[in-house]
Amino acid sequence: MIDPEEINRDVAQLETLLRERLGIRGATFAKQLRRAGRRLPRFARRAGHVITQSQQMMQHPRLAAQVDRAAVDHAIGILRAHLTGIDPVQRRMRTFLGLVGVIIFNLLILLTLVVLVLRWRGLI
Repeated sequence: MIDPEEINRDVAQLETLLRERLGIRGATFAKQLRRAGRRLPRFARRAGHVITQSQQMMQHPRLAAQVDRAAVDHAIGILRAHLTGIDPVQRRMRTFLGLVGVIIFNLLILLTLVVLVLRWRGLI
């Protein structure tokens, strides 16, 4: 039988990683995963789903015996490996540079349209 305390300890560590690496806050692990949404790749979301299902099953004594310890350990390992590979500073920098790139591109399009209108009106 699986020790629920070990699973809860691992889940608490994953909650901390989600908070530190992705800045996702939530009361429970399931809520944090829901809020993470597409910031996590599909394989990590699936691993999180396996973990949350096992947490729910661990609350019932008869269902706790049906939890596959190897699958839960594998899912925890997958999610932990993905989250430890994320650099929060680099993620913020990538987001900032993407935003700056979009703004510059939009300004170039606006400038081009202004020049075209001025040329069409014969002011240039």
